Amino acid sequence: MDKRGSRRKSAARKDGASRAAADEPQSRVKFWMRRLVIWGGALAVLVALFVGLAVVFAARSMPGYYQLKATQTAQTIVVRARDGTEIVELGPSYGKWLTSDEIPQVMKDAMISVEDRRYYSHFGIDPYGLVRAVYTAATGDRRVSATSTITQQLARNVFLNNNRSLDRKLREAVLAMALEAKFSKEQILELYLNKVYFGGGAYGVDSASRKFFSHPATELSTAEAAIIAGLVKAPSRYSPTADVNAAVGRASVVLRLMKEQGRIPADATVDPSAVKLKEEAGQNSVRYFTDWALPQLDLLLPETFEPIEVWTTLDVGMQRAATASIKSNTPDGAQGALVSMDRDGAVLALIGGTDYIQTNYNRATDARRQPGSSWKLFVYLAALEAGYTPDDRVVDTPVSINGWSPRNSSGRNVGEIDLRTAFAYSINTVAAQLGNEVGFGTVASMARRFGITTEINTYPSMVLGTNEVRLIDMTRAFAAVSAGGNSVEPYGILKVETTDGDLLYEHERNTRSTQLVPDYVAAGITDLLQTAVATGTGRAADIGRPVAGKTGTTSSNKDGYFVGFSSGITTGVWMGRDDNVRVGGLQGGTAPARAFAAYMRYAVKDRPVEQFDTDLQLPEWQLEPDDEYMLGDPEDYYFIDEQGNLIEPGTSDTPREDPFGDEFDRTLEGDRPRQPVPGQRPTQQPQQPPQPQQPPRGVDGAPQAIGDDFLNEATGARRDQRP
Repeated sequence: MDKRGSRRKSAARKDGASRAAADEPQSRVKFWMRRLVIWGGALAVLVALFVGLAVVFAARSMPGYYQLKATQTAQTIVVRARDGTEIVELGPSYGKWLTSDEIPQVMKDAMISVEDRRYYSHFGIDPYGLVRAVYTAATGDRRVSATSTITQQLARNVFLNNNRSLDRKLREAVLAMALEAKFSKEQILELYLNKVYFGGGAYGVDSASRKFFSHPATELSTAEAAIIAGLVKAPSRYSPTADVNAAVGRASVVLRLMKEQGRIPADATVDPSAVKLKEEAGQNSVRYFTDWALPQLDLLLPETFEPIEVWTTLDVGMQRAATASIKSNTPDGAQGALVSMDRDGAVLALIGGTDYIQTNYNRATDARRQPGSSWKLFVYLAALEAGYTPDDRVVDTPVSINGWSPRNSSGRNVGEIDLRTAFAYSINTVAAQLGNEVGFGTVASMARRFGITTEINTYPSMVLGTNEVRLIDMTRAFAAVSAGGNSVEPYGILKVETTDGDLLYEHERNTRSTQLVPDYVAAGITDLLQTAVATGTGRAADIGRPVAGKTGTTSSNKDGYFVGFSSGITTGVWMGRDDNVRVGGLQGGTAPARAFAAYMRYAVKDRPVEQFDTDLQLPEWQLEPDDEYMLGDPEDYYFIDEQGNLIEPGTSDTPREDPFGDEFDRTLEGDRPRQPVPGQRPTQQPQQPPQPQQPPRGVDGAPQAIGDDFLNEATGARRDQRP
């Protein structure tokens, strides 16, 4: 018995030991599980405490409801044509602020259905959505998936940016809970629907409704509300103005979700494709003009963020005609640009390319290209100012200047011709000779005087247009010729008003216009320009009324130019490729001249026909002078004796012999009797005049005469009144 008992006890001890060994891991697991729960709970409490404190502080520092309503992130600019027509609206448009009661219920339901179906049940963040995001990240997608509630989107739009990072999501969640703690659900939804971006520059449902449907948001239908609600996900992709089919497809998704969630009847028939969308009234080419004109506001206005309306010089009809003329005449694969301005510099139309949507690079104002022979405007201006006239004879002959030997496009030389013909047929050798004679620096100075702002070299080849220029500068130069040689400053803004009608700026007529060249020079160059169109290289620019202009073609037909004016409107046209590759058949007298004519026929149709002033009233120094004309009126000069004493008329009782009497005439022309000066009464001479004290004579025997300026400096003498 003792042995059996002993064995039973030993077995019991072994069994107990094995059971204890088996229970030991389980107890350890339970121990660590309890610790994990305790630590996790403590950590959760700390996190909750931290988040709670963060939410409290965020809510306390958050702006009030009315402050958030007044928050506006940028300026709205409505751009109008010269007749008041709205051509484009730039910047964000906020429309009218609608209260929660004014926003249609169908608009609220559509937005909640597609963006935040549990909006009324969460506290700023959606736990289900958060779990889904964590799962998505755990399965390998490094991005944080879209989990934003309407409240989070509002927090991001108002306080944060759109960076998709974990840090931004955490701050967004805290701010969302702060919004929920501070404002009611209706207030949050009102803020959201009035501030969210719907594309096309429209912020808020009222602005979106007016932009896409031409009526306020208070009149939204179910289909229209579905279209607007569908835009939030990707405004640029689903915008009705960008892709109608995409907008309708997205609206169908919104309507399906509304039916699934019971927000509209399941059997409701809503057809978003039947919605009548607002037509886009603007032309895409208008943006070339606004890109040039609107930056001028920085100089014209004080800093302001209030919505404004800008009245411009743009003529809608002329802009449309300019767009059509460039598109229909520009060679395939090339680009075209056009600038048209009124006689005072007001830009009436501006095209920077064949299609703004494809390329918004403004070739009218930014591109620098060679103008070819249209640059000869400045060569001939300098020659006319130096004394040439259109009828003067010049010789078309081979020429070499410092190793440079220009050739005519025809390859021939025609010999002696007049200046008018040389210009009309754009003869290169004559332009080279004129430039060499007046000085290439003089030509460069003339170009700068007429408004060329780009760099100008003075190599001999510059007379043929090798300097790169902007089309708007060349058009400005020709406009100055049209203005009789007076400076013209291009401008695009007439006035600026606030939406309440307060005038912020108004363009003042330029009273500081400068005469760049004398009248006879302007008349002479106009004569040449008119001949270039009538009989020369610019015949394709003829529109049935007087036109003055000049063609330009660069080497290998890389650029084609035509600039001209008629009835007070000056227009410049350029065509070529952006990569500066040759364009077959492109010459200034072909496509550019035809585009000019197509546009100008419309531009001047309501203007009277104007004949050009080409009557040359040459200055006195260019006329054939007689003796008196050469020396001037004797009363305009002072005379001094041999000792340097001033001789004034009437200061001596002794009659003074006419210094321009017979003796002086014989000195110049032999014994020819002196003829009286026209308009001057002849002086009767005494038979035996006493010998007056003669004024000193120079080496040619002429009286020594000294003008006022020199006399004042040399003797200090002053003549208060002239007889």
